[in-house]
Amino acid sequence: MLDDKKERFVRIAERRTNNILEQLRLLGNCSNKNNYSYTEEDVKKIFSVIETELKEVKMKFNSKANKEKFKL
Repeated sequence: MLDDKKERFVRIAERRTNNILEQLRLLGNCSNKNNYSYTEEDVKKIFSVIETELKEVKMKFNSKANKEKFKL
């Protein structure tokens, strides 16, 4: 049973990670100033929201708070 969960995690995590990486590469295509016009503020907004979301997801993997029970 544990192996099934691990295999499922690996399969899904790899697929989702590769999808995210591909989308980031596509976003990087928007950096071409010959094709697009943007400001430094636009770029800051984009990466701010990406970094915020990334931190939240990392916390889900690292947080023990979700696993501990409340004690007085």
